[in-house]
Amino acid sequence: MLSVIIPTLNAQETLPATFQSLMTALIAGMIKEVIIIDGGSTDNSCQLAEEAGATVLTTSLKGRGPQLSEAIKHAKSEWLLLLHADTELEEGWHEEVSSYIKQENRSSSLPKAATFTFALKEQGIRPALLTKIVRIRCKLFALPYGDQGLLIAKPTYQASGGFKDLPIMEDVDLIRRLNHKPAQLKSRAFTSATRHEQEGYIKRIIRNQCCLAAFYAGFPIKKIENWYEQKKP
Repeated sequence: MLSVIIPTLNAQETLPATFQSLMTALIAGMIKEVIIIDGGSTDNSCQLAEEAGATVLTTSLKGRGPQLSEAIKHAKSEWLLLLHADTELEEGWHEEVSSYIKQENRSSSLPKAATFTFALKEQGIRPALLTKIVRIRCKLFALPYGDQGLLIAKPTYQASGGFKDLPIMEDVDLIRRLNHKPAQLKSRAFTSATRHEQEGYIKRIIRNQCCLAAFYAGFPIKKIENWYEQKKP
C-alpha cells in the first residue's frame, strides 16, 4: 500500500528511531517497502538501513529534492510517504494514514496529499514557541515543510511536475505546485531542534522565515542556500 522513502546523508544517529516508528506499520503489512536514497554517507547509515531490511540506493545527486526524485522512480506502491532521516512518527499514525488513503482512493479526482502535524522532540518554552509558529504558518498559509513528512499518491506527484533540481526549498516548491492544499493529519511527526539549539531559536526562526520570503520573492536559489547554511557568497 505504501512506499516509504527517506533521503540520507550521515544519518546513523537518527535513522534507528525513524525506523522504529515505522515498525508497527511494517508488521501490519501497510508498508510495502522502505527505500533509503543515500547521497554519499561516510558513516554507517547504509549498513544500518540494510540491516533494517530497507532497500538502499546510492546517488551522487546532492540535495533532498534530486535524491527523492530519483528514489520515487523505483517505488512500487501507488502511495508514497516521504520522510526526513531524523523524523519519528507518532504511535498509531498508520491507522490514520490507512483511513486517509482509503478515503482519497474513493475520490473521482486526483488524491490529495497530506502531511503530519509538526512537533519537536525537545521540551521547553522555546521548542513550544517554534511549534506554535510552525502550526500557525501551516494553518494560515497551508505551507508545511518536509520535516512534517509528505503523504502523496504517485499520480498527484507526477501531475505536480515532481521535485525540481533545487539545493533547498524543494519541499516548498513542490507544495505550491499542487492544485490543492495538503490535508493536515492529526498524527504528529517529531523532528529534532538541534540546529535551533546550536544557533539559537530566535535567530534560526528569523533566518528560516527570511529564506522563505526570499524564495517567494524570486531570489537566486544559490544565494538563499548560502543564507540558510550561513555560507559566504
